[in-house]
Amino acid sequence: MLLTRTLVPRWLGGRPTIDAEVVFDLSRLLSRSYHLTPTGIDRVEFIYARELLNRLPDRLAFAAVHPAGGYYGRLPVGAVRQFLSFTDARWQNRDVLDPHAVRAAANRHLLALRPRPVPTADRQRIYLQASHHHLEDTDLVAAILKRERARLIALIHDVIPLTHPEFARADGQTRHLKVMRTIDQHASGIIGNSAATVDAVTAHLTGARTDRVIRVAHLGTDPVDLQPTTSQIPDGTYFVCVATIEPRKNHLLLLNVWRRLAEKLGAAAPKLVLIGRRGWENENAIDMIERCAALSGHVIEASNMSDRQMQALLGGAQALLLPSFAEGFGMPVSEALAAGLPVICSDIAALREVGGDSPEYLDPLDGLGWLAAIIDYSVPQSPRRAAQIARMTRWRPVTWHHHLDVVEATIDAVAAMTR
Repeated sequence: MLLTRTLVPRWLGGRPTIDAEVVFDLSRLLSRSYHLTPTGIDRVEFIYARELLNRLPDRLAFAAVHPAGGYYGRLPVGAVRQFLSFTDARWQNRDVLDPHAVRAAANRHLLALRPRPVPTADRQRIYLQASHHHLEDTDLVAAILKRERARLIALIHDVIPLTHPEFARADGQTRHLKVMRTIDQHASGIIGNSAATVDAVTAHLTGARTDRVIRVAHLGTDPVDLQPTTSQIPDGTYFVCVATIEPRKNHLLLLNVWRRLAEKLGAAAPKLVLIGRRGWENENAIDMIERCAALSGHVIEASNMSDRQMQALLGGAQALLLPSFAEGFGMPVSEALAAGLPVICSDIAALREVGGDSPEYLDPLDGLGWLAAIIDYSVPQSPRRAAQIARMTRWRPVTWHHHLDVVEATIDAVAAMTR
């Protein structure tokens, strides 16, 4: 099997040389129409749709799988544009929107997104997928590609259910094995959000395809507006952790560190703000949040926040904390550094790939090390924090423009296979 693994340089630009039609799958965003707060993958699919509309207006189509199953078909582009505007508005203003009004508006948009028949292909087609939505259904994907007469390019976010099944849902490993089987059999192009992800993916490719384009494209980081809002900012010194509360994110370490801080420093202890919803199999962490008296007043849950609220909280924090055991990319690290916020995070390959030499890296099992770092970063004019801020001046985020350059180059390379 011939694999092309290329990390496309930052200076890559220009337009594709092959006039292939691109069909972008919008299934995940449609399935999340009633949710006020997006996940990281929701944001990625949204940005792909928005940017591809700007880049490929004359050769872009949209499609989706129906929530009840089966291929939904083509979506009218005008209705997609309106749906994207609606999606952006509800994410930005989650704190002022009525959920019932959002549901009613979502229903109107979904009605406008009624599918259209798939037209006869008059040129090469690329079916582009930026989420793992329905990739576990190999037969469905095969049927979609046959109906579209298209080649598949898929963005893979991680294979954590395979490398760390203990951190996935009960059926996570089985479902992700099916995703990898679909990728192995049908993907002509694979885009990994990090080299760490690509390394993990290639370990599960069996050679079912003899031609494949594999590229690394770090996710882009949008500029962050840290202007204050009306949201409540904690008094005094505080740290933030941006992550779903689930075992893989290792909140339990932070909660035990904060219990020790509260016992040692009392009212002078910094606060910990947990930005993220409650996930699954998190009973130990939730028990500490709800039942540990020592943490009362020191740990604040801030789930379902709007983008503006979260950015305001980042703007006043001492550092972002991310003690994860495993990551595919590490968007919170990139967003924090782009906002000028120091980062203390796990010493794992994906986070080093994103953060370079800027963050403070610690073993996710080193509780005393995390305790010492947090104390050091809490003091006024902290030398350790100042040293990281000096390192951060050399760090540059990957832009979404560059990421989409890699996507376009991958489309071009896959389309060239059929000439």
